[in-house]
Amino acid sequence: MAITTGTLYIVSAPSGAGKTSLVKALIESEAQIRVSVSHTTRAMRPGEVDGVNYHFVDHAQFNAMIERGEFLEHAQVFDNFYGTSQKWVEQTLAEGFDLILEIDWQGAQQVRKLMPQAKSIFILPPTQEALRHRLTNRGQDSGEIIERRMREAVSEMSHYVEYDYLVINDDFNHALSDLKAIFRSNQLAQAQQQQRHAGLLSELLA
Repeated sequence: MAITTGTLYIVSAPSGAGKTSLVKALIESEAQIRVSVSHTTRAMRPGEVDGVNYHFVDHAQFNAMIERGEFLEHAQVFDNFYGTSQKWVEQTLAEGFDLILEIDWQGAQQVRKLMPQAKSIFILPPTQEALRHRLTNRGQDSGEIIERRMREAVSEMSHYVEYDYLVINDDFNHALSDLKAIFRSNQLAQAQQQQRHAGLLSELLA
């Protein structure tokens, strides 16, 4: 059976909307989906592993990669920089895997220009109050940082109109089901099925 080229998915959300948890649950249940491991200049947090959560690099390394044109997209988020390796993305898609880029709206705009066939999904919280509650319950940030993240979240959420799909993360299981439905429906698209079942289609029309 011929290898079907994978689909690139952009997934964005404000901090605290549950994007990371939803994507983690999705890839654990779907063998054909991978998630991109970004390069970042931010410090490693407890429990994180270099090359698994992120590729951790310093600013000099990051700038050198920009100069060599190695990033499909890169952006500054708060005080740190994040970028996606173009070569790795192309290799993963060529191997037939669907690939998720967890990036913000700035990075999404860059990717769409280079790869307009990418599908994009924006994850929203049910209310601002719910978002604030989630950020507070993390216990990671001061009140000042939480207020900064809330301001950034409102700005980021205004870009939802640029995305193909919206998922409201009110109930986690329902949001996960919605996310799975998006991936499944795209896997059943005519172009994908034509690649995947080329032999069967030839036989049916013989």
